[in-house]
Amino acid sequence: MSVGVVSSVLNQLSTFIVEEAKLLRELGLEIQGIVNELEHMKAFLMFAEGIEEEEDPRLQVWISQVQDAAYDIEDIVDEFRLRCNHQDGVKFCGLAQKIFGSMKSLRARHQIAHEIEGMKSRIKSICEGHKRYQTYYGTPNQAPSTYPSAVNNLWRDCRDDALLVEEANLVGIDSPKQQLISELLDHDPRLKVVSIFGMGGLGKTTLVKKIQQDVGSEFEVIVWISVSQTYDMLEVLKELIHQLFQEIRKPVPREVASLMSTDQLKLFVKGFLKDKRFLIVFDDVWDIKFWDGIKWALPDKVNRNRVMLTTRIEDIAYASSVEFSTYVHKMQSLSQEDSWILFCKRTFKDSCCPIHLKKVALRIMKKCEGLPLAIVTIGGVLALKDRSRIDEWKMVQHSLGGEVVIKGKLDNIKSILSLSYNELPDHLKTCLLYASIFPEDYKIRESRLIRFWISEGFVMEKTGMSTYDVARAYLHELINRSLIQIVRGSYDASGRMYHIHDILREIILSKASRRNFAIMATGKQRWPKKIRRLAIHDFKFAAESRGHFKYLRSMVIFKSVEPLPTSILSKLLRGSSRLLKVLDLGGTQLEEIPEEVFKLYHLKTLNLKGTRVKDIPKAIGHLKNLEFLDLSYTNVRELPNEILKIEGLIHLIVFDKPSDSTFVLNGFKGPKGIVKLSCLEWLCHIEANEILIREIGELKHLKVLGIKSLRQQDGKQLCSSLGKLSNLEDLCLRAIKDDEMLDLDDMNLVVHSGLLNLQVLSLWSQLRNVPKIISSLQELTSIELGWSRLMVDPLEYLQCLPNLRSLFLYKAFDGKSLCFKAGCFLKLENLILWRLYNLRELRINKDAMPNLRELSIISLESLKELPWGVKYLTKLQLLYIGGIMDEVIVKQVRGPCEEISHIPKIRIHTEVAESKEAPVRKKPLLSYHTSIRHLRYFVTNEESREPTDD
Repeated sequence: MSVGVVSSVLNQLSTFIVEEAKLLRELGLEIQGIVNELEHMKAFLMFAEGIEEEEDPRLQVWISQVQDAAYDIEDIVDEFRLRCNHQDGVKFCGLAQKIFGSMKSLRARHQIAHEIEGMKSRIKSICEGHKRYQTYYGTPNQAPSTYPSAVNNLWRDCRDDALLVEEANLVGIDSPKQQLISELLDHDPRLKVVSIFGMGGLGKTTLVKKIQQDVGSEFEVIVWISVSQTYDMLEVLKELIHQLFQEIRKPVPREVASLMSTDQLKLFVKGFLKDKRFLIVFDDVWDIKFWDGIKWALPDKVNRNRVMLTTRIEDIAYASSVEFSTYVHKMQSLSQEDSWILFCKRTFKDSCCPIHLKKVALRIMKKCEGLPLAIVTIGGVLALKDRSRIDEWKMVQHSLGGEVVIKGKLDNIKSILSLSYNELPDHLKTCLLYASIFPEDYKIRESRLIRFWISEGFVMEKTGMSTYDVARAYLHELINRSLIQIVRGSYDASGRMYHIHDILREIILSKASRRNFAIMATGKQRWPKKIRRLAIHDFKFAAESRGHFKYLRSMVIFKSVEPLPTSILSKLLRGSSRLLKVLDLGGTQLEEIPEEVFKLYHLKTLNLKGTRVKDIPKAIGHLKNLEFLDLSYTNVRELPNEILKIEGLIHLIVFDKPSDSTFVLNGFKGPKGIVKLSCLEWLCHIEANEILIREIGELKHLKVLGIKSLRQQDGKQLCSSLGKLSNLEDLCLRAIKDDEMLDLDDMNLVVHSGLLNLQVLSLWSQLRNVPKIISSLQELTSIELGWSRLMVDPLEYLQCLPNLRSLFLYKAFDGKSLCFKAGCFLKLENLILWRLYNLRELRINKDAMPNLRELSIISLESLKELPWGVKYLTKLQLLYIGGIMDEVIVKQVRGPCEEISHIPKIRIHTEVAESKEAPVRKKPLLSYHTSIRHLRYFVTNEESREPTDD
């Protein structure tokens, strides 16, 4: 993590030297000298952080010194920029302005010269420690073997223990085991690779071992190779040959043992296996280069040969798919039911959980989040506790609420999960650590996390990619490595949600706290002298401790049931650093923005989402470095012209949900000339006007665009402008009212020039027909059609979209019959049909929507029975019936019904339609939040809400 801090500072220093070369002159060489020393220390830090768990106090002190020095250098640079560039709102004219500016710049240069001289001396002292530790520990290229071997031995011991577990004591493996055996024993004659991936502790090795035992009689040769992080290909091949000869009960011939090159050994293995039917397991693969090397030793003959591979990294699991037939299985956490069974087996042996312990036992089990390793390990600790002493059990529970501090067996969990963290590149370590600021069980919104990373300077620039896309690639890499988990149900870029396993969160929280990377303010902890990043859960307590905040770069206040008075926030900000880069006040019920906010010259992210703010003052123009402004779900309806002074603005998001169920979205009136903000990538939801529609095509970087209050006559010019936006991924177009006809016929002409990258499309207006261009947008994953009142079947234009996963129709079709045909909507997972008032027949043919998981039917009053063919939706997990529905349907759902008996979860929230006239509800059943982007959370979390970014 310290490596990431130093890397970030080095990037800023390099930019600073280039930008300020004329001002710095002789200081340039001084700063370059500091850069050179930091580069040397960074190389050693990359090694030193690998042995951090040894907790050598002298080494830890040195690492802290380097990190603090890097932070202080960052402060010096930003203070210099602040003094030179920020005029604090004071304006002068002519000669007086020039004189004042030069005096101020001169003072700033004198000050930075003095501070750099002090840093130079400090860096020199730290370098002496660097040289001592390099001598003691060795260089990064000659790392001592004590730590890695100790970790590998611990990991190997844990894996060996897992292999000794009796199958009778395992739970939740029957279904995946049978599926994997079926893949291994199918009749495909060529070499086939079966890969299993998932985070550490899920039981991949245990599962594969049990499968190997069950299929052993089907193969002539079975070999198990443990690869690990520190594999040596030469040694792997020698071990492979040794096991092969063990299988045929012969010693390895001398001539084979004398072979020294990897190529010779690969050729020997290939020749040995060419006439045999084999199963080879490569367990615990960390490097994709391993597969690229070992595949040449595997003959692809027609003997139905098989390879099994376990890994934590998704890309490795799919690496073999280029050359061979491949089946990939993603390991899932245990369900709550299976978790409880395993927990009780491990903790109480053959007994049941005593009633007086059940509450605390369930809480402990929940912390494990279905991770078998954690359940078995913690169960083993609890098995030794006195069952009459509930206080001892509560101590274990509380120890899992912070850093995992129980010594002994629980250290194994920490060490095993830490392997994945230690293997990360330094920039990903820093990004993952930032996720520690989010509360336990929090659902993290993708856009919010990425904005934090960019604002803090953790994301490196790459040619041909926007910074946001680079950050998104970072996030995908963390998902790929099973360190961040996707929350299902997010199909658009603005709404994807993620989660970190509780125990992994405790590990990164511990690392972040130990290095003063981030502090969680809950009202219980002591404050360190310097706080760089602060996540506030008790803002009253935090405001009283504001003296510690003068070094802050990031302040995030999470939701509170109490309003946040402007006076308390002002008081808190007055004690904070002027160098703050992230200020996130989302959901705090703030009513007015304190004037102190507009003095934060370096501020890059300002999040006021979900607050009660109504007005944005002209002082917003002082925030010259602002990149992300989120005013969603606020009462803001207009932005001042001063917003145009923020030339680097990337995300501008302003809207509010409507107060009723008409779905008329409240957006904002933008100032004239908003296209001057040429860096904009997100702009929503802005009110349409003639100039905006004509000029919007000039914002070439736009990826997310929402325009409201469109009129019929806007259609032709709008289509022409949209055709210029080749980077657009998410488009929402809304008419001024629900009976306004929007002419989008010309949209069909832009297919070759724009919209080809569109993934999310939301159209809210009356339509003559479905724009034909939609069937050409092959990247579409989500479609909303609202108020369309089409008489032609919209499914004809949508059914063959190859990547469509989510479809929402609201007052979109006035016909009487819809039919989902066989072989169509192959990837669709979520379908919502709402207020299709005339719909009398809904048919689902066999082999239509084979991957549908959630079906929501809301206020289809004319529908007289459940959709015909719902029984064919074999993967359906949730059926939601809401709004005003016919009494027959309600009875079908509530009574025994064979058509829906296979669906695990059915929810009903309805009123019975008493006549053909649709009854009017005084209070809407569902609000705007329940559009395609939000309905899933209302339905699935109706009974148990979790903390979330929504």
